[in-house]
Amino acid sequence: MAVRRNNFCGSPEHAIDRRGFLGGVAAGAAGLAGLGVLAEPAVAAEMKKQQKRCILLWLAGGASQLETWDPKPGVETGGPFSAIPTSVPGVHISELMPKMAQRMKHTCLIRSLNTRNGDHNSGAQIMIRGRRDEPNLKYPDLGAVLARELGRADSQVPDYVAFYFATEGRGSAPGSAGFLGSRYAPMELYKSMMPENIVRHKDVSDGDHKDRAELRDLLSKQFARGRVSPTLASHNEAYQRVRGLMASDKLFDVTREPQTMRDLYGPTQFGEQVLVARRLIEAGVPFVRVSRAWWDSHGQNFETHQEMVPELDHVMAALLDDLGQRGLLEHTLIITLAEFGRTPQINPSLGRDHFASAWSCSLSGCGIKGGAVWGKSDQTGNRVVDGEIGAAQLFATIYSALGINPQKHYYVGSRPVPLTDPGTKPIKAVLA
Repeated sequence: MAVRRNNFCGSPEHAIDRRGFLGGVAAGAAGLAGLGVLAEPAVAAEMKKQQKRCILLWLAGGASQLETWDPKPGVETGGPFSAIPTSVPGVHISELMPKMAQRMKHTCLIRSLNTRNGDHNSGAQIMIRGRRDEPNLKYPDLGAVLARELGRADSQVPDYVAFYFATEGRGSAPGSAGFLGSRYAPMELYKSMMPENIVRHKDVSDGDHKDRAELRDLLSKQFARGRVSPTLASHNEAYQRVRGLMASDKLFDVTREPQTMRDLYGPTQFGEQVLVARRLIEAGVPFVRVSRAWWDSHGQNFETHQEMVPELDHVMAALLDDLGQRGLLEHTLIITLAEFGRTPQINPSLGRDHFASAWSCSLSGCGIKGGAVWGKSDQTGNRVVDGEIGAAQLFATIYSALGINPQKHYYVGSRPVPLTDPGTKPIKAVLA
């Protein structure tokens, strides 16, 4: 099928030369680090940029594709909003998203999801795991897999952070490490921007805290003499990690950002959480999920989206601009996704109901051909007429964009388990 895209140079020679240069820089810096030599700041900065990251903007409840990425103006099911041209010729999105329309060169639209599940709970589980659980096997979600694949063993920041402050739909999509185990479970924030369990107790002074840590280290070293044990090593690693997490509390403090940056994202809770997500991934957190609820517009769909879509448009545009200015956009994948879309049919309450047969999501940044559009729904938006994909292909594409082989196998006991369903292939036409 034809894929529309912008006019970025796609020369394989340029890509090879650049990757070769970056690979050489990374290898050289790693060698210097191994010899105990401090790398030049520019080299260290380049290494930091090469680390791949992902931010998922989870549109909990099911945002309407017709009021966002796949408008159908002028037809009975289209609704009151028009479609506007974007910076990519021939690509139009909802008039409620003028800022993203100007930034479409960074974003790929997928307009042909058919996931066949219109239930909040099971639909959400499929769309954060890429497939259904089996009776005797619980699969890890996207964040847990990326924590495993992109996280570093010596990292002192969390590997997976999830924000979900609303009460609606929170239980539909809890983070889950599945068979990967609790090491890759999320740090889930439900009430406060600041994690509750990493702040030093107010009755323990900084001096006392340091003294206790030094005493524990002394006793641990004495106990470890002459002993070799994976359990002991894991125990010490856990303590070091907790210490690092406690030191990372400043990353969650949005007031440490300049007022100009806070103004860029806006004063809303969603805006502040996405700003914190940027702070986290810049510090080395591989995956952050920020949930914006509640899009379940069975009634008053157009009023709901007239309020919520411009906020998404503003915050997403701010994030793309911010990451671009910091040199992080080409290393960070930004996803907008939900458990399903909304029906083209408008119900008697002027709402749109659950719909999983022909809906949309977006991918921006790392590993993605900006300006590409994959798939097509029919004139009324009722069915996919070209490029139909399911959750497995979407996840294979996401993994591939982040440099992860979607057919890589884990092992549960002696059973090999691939990251995506066997035979699943990514959408190569949208990958950079």
